[in-house]
Amino acid sequence: MIPKIQKITEVTIQSILDWHKEQKPSVNPYQESDFLHLIYKKNQIDTIQWHIEDEIRRPDLPAEELVKFKREIDKLNQNRTDTVELLDDMLFQIFKDIKKDENARMNSETPAWLLDRMSILELKIYHMEEEANRKNADSIHINKCTEKLNILLEQRKDLQKCFEDLTDDLYSGKKYMKVYRQMKMYNDEKLNPSLYNKNKIS
Repeated sequence: MIPKIQKITEVTIQSILDWHKEQKPSVNPYQESDFLHLIYKKNQIDTIQWHIEDEIRRPDLPAEELVKFKREIDKLNQNRTDTVELLDDMLFQIFKDIKKDENARMNSETPAWLLDRMSILELKIYHMEEEANRKNADSIHINKCTEKLNILLEQRKDLQKCFEDLTDDLYSGKKYMKVYRQMKMYNDEKLNPSLYNKNKIS
């Protein structure tokens, strides 16, 4: 069975809080075979990337640091995709033998990619709440960030409902699931021309 969306959200928030305690990856508290292990792992990747994305926007960042961060982001993006696909594999095993309704439809977004959006959303909530509570910010900044935070919290509820509706439809056979790989090409030396042509003489 899939954990309740409230539990998935709790684990995502736990991951964010754990990372910010030490400003580095935390030990995953869930067993590798556990669905929540992948939820926690996925958010740790997102949290690391969030802070690197902040750093690369510094105008004083040396060019060599920018290149280093860009390559790190590429690795994180690949890890993120791989982890979402593992989540989808687990979900597919749950739903694959459920009898489909005659008029069953396929959802364009898989449950795991919806969870991916929700993981990023929790990071937005965490950091917008920080901004809404900044002691050295003026009232205009505080008010704007508070308004944005309220919208993000509403979005959390909406996405939680979307996830519940989607998984309910999958359990009942009203919808069915297919898993397509992202097939990213930029990190693959056999598929990225800039990599497989790097040794050719122009």
